[in-house]
Parts: sequence; C-alpha cells; structure tokens
Amino acid sequence: MNDARQFAPATQRNREYILEVLLKVLPKEGNILEIASGTGEHAVFFAPHLRPRTWQPSDPNPILKDSIEAWRQHLPIDNLNPPLHIDARELVWPVEKDTAIEPITAIVNINMIHISPPEVCFGLMAGAGRILPNDGILYLYGPFKRYGKHTAPSNASFDESLRSQNSQWGVRDLEEVAEVANKEGLKLLEVIEMPANNLSVVFQRKL
Repeated sequence: MNDARQFAPATQRNREYILEVLLKVLPKEGNILEIASGTGEHAVFFAPHLRPRTWQPSDPNPILKDSIEAWRQHLPIDNLNPPLHIDARELVWPVEKDTAIEPITAIVNINMIHISPPEVCFGLMAGAGRILPNDGILYLYGPFKRYGKHTAPSNASFDESLRSQNSQWGVRDLEEVAEVANKEGLKLLEVIEMPANNLSVVFQRKL
C-alpha cells in the first residue's frame, strides 16, 4: 500500500510551542476547525493533547487532504475527524452546510496567509466572522510585519523569496490583517512572540 503521508520539517520545530499557546487560548471544549491543515502532522500531534475538544482538519489540496487522512490511519486518534475540503475563499464552507458536523467553537490557521493570495486571508476572516460563536477564537501563526516593517532580517529575506515565487504571496502586515478581521467582527485579543521570529495572533469574535 502506498503511504500518502507528507512531511513538513517545520512542524517538528514549532508544534510544541504552538500547542502551549493553544492550551491557553482555545475554549475548554468543542470542535476546533483547522483551516489549511497541510500535511496533517499538526492535527495528529495536537488532537490527543486537546481532549475533550475535537479537532477538525481541512485542506483544499487533494494531495494534502490524502496526507491528513493517511496520518489519521497511521496514528488513530478518537477525537480527530476526517479531513474536509475547505477553500477559505468559498462564500459558504462545508461546516456551515453539513448538520452532522459538530458546531465550530474555534478556528486555527498555521502558516497560510503568507503563502496564498490576499483573497484567502479575506476569506478566512469572513468565514470566521460567519461561523464562530460570540467570544469564539481565531488563532493565526506565522511571520508578520509590524507597522509595515519586518521584525527580523530573516523575515525580510523570506518575504523576498516568497514574492519571487508568486507575486501574490508575502509576509503580511499584522495591522492590516487586524483591520480586515475587525470588519468581520473579530477583535485582536493577543499577540505572542514565538521562536524563529513568528507570532501567535489571537482574535476573538464579538457579536
């Protein structure tokens, strides 16, 4: 049988630090939706540590969606759901249509908005604004600029590399992201400095 699991080295480096923050900021129970789960390595690591919460992975890339499922099969975890196909730009996400899916209480998004067009970030904020309950949490992780400036030379180099690959990619300005979020009813709650010049950014839905 062909092993569909994909591997992302960064996952091994950042997962412990991210989990530490998630344990503090996520609601104590409920269904946590991960947008852009990538390989699925974060999902299989986080889920057992976050019981009694349920983890709902998703990805629009068929290869990565297969990888998430392969990781689920490799490491069976009772609170890790099968992956969904969700493109954040969609006006209605599957979790809004399928009544069999437990209501979402928080959304987690790791290392996505800098390697996708701006419309994906807009869609993420709009989706969070639609489906999160009052006080629901949106958690972002990744590199950000602050007030239009890079926080480290390495991030500036990374930004240049991203833009050379795709002009729609690039390290986003946190204040601009927060402005987009605010328009969808999401208030910036906390910014936490992380290793390797990344940030944990916590938004809260306010009805």
